[in-house]
Amino acid sequence: MAIGRIAKMGGIASGNALMLAWSAGAQAELGLNMPRGVTSISQQVYDLHMLIFWICVVIGVVVFGVRFWSIYHHRKSLGAVPAQFHESTLVEVVWTVIPMLILIGMAVPATKTLVSMYDTRDAELTVKVTGYQWRWQYDYINEDVGFLSVLSTPSAQIRNVAAKSEHYLLEVDNPLVVPVGKKVRILTTAADVIHSWWVPELGWKKDAIPGFINESWTLIEKPGIYRGQCAELCGKDHGFMPIVVKAVPEAEFKRWLTDMKAKSKPSPQTARSDSNVQTSPGGQTL
Repeated sequence: MAIGRIAKMGGIASGNALMLAWSAGAQAELGLNMPRGVTSISQQVYDLHMLIFWICVVIGVVVFGVRFWSIYHHRKSLGAVPAQFHESTLVEVVWTVIPMLILIGMAVPATKTLVSMYDTRDAELTVKVTGYQWRWQYDYINEDVGFLSVLSTPSAQIRNVAAKSEHYLLEVDNPLVVPVGKKVRILTTAADVIHSWWVPELGWKKDAIPGFINESWTLIEKPGIYRGQCAELCGKDHGFMPIVVKAVPEAEFKRWLTDMKAKSKPSPQTARSDSNVQTSPGGQTL
């Protein structure tokens, strides 16, 4: 019996040690809270989240505190006798009015944040995001720039043949490039099934639905690279649909935009070749 207890305690201790070792190794990746983000909206969302969280904590402490106090001080061993009463108007009013006031207090800041999230006015740049199975397409409206963004993680890492990189499954060949300090309007849609464009550091995610265009905006205040992924199950390669947003100073963004426009323009030789192509009345190439 004693040996069994010792073995059981040893197993529990070993399990706890393994859990501690795992948590120490995974501490850099495991987050217990949402990030503050790098936009004003993401910070508002974070502050709202923490406000509601602490309101819930206070409610939980008060409710369970009163409950456990009542159980302890009115236990049968002390000779407590249940009170016999029914229908208290005061109690009905109190437990109706107090929750209502709490909900109103929570709704006011939540409404302000939602109104700010949907205010896309005065945007200085508009980008259309289209979800495909399993890639993203970015089109810079009125700039004649568009490209596909596809997972760039080597297949050897996916097949566990090579060591996994720091940004495993969160790296792409062509990131979305935006200027810092500029309001960017983002139009989200899809070409096949429902996707969801999500970058945690921006503070929101938006569904990409075929036949619909959802509108959102961001204003990144800090240069850097911010990563996300599709947040809607969209097929067998759903987990291979990352998002990378690269925020750069305005001057660097303008240079990048100029380079992209130059790449998208056909060369003179290609243009002459296209002009010499003849077609039949039915539209077929001759």
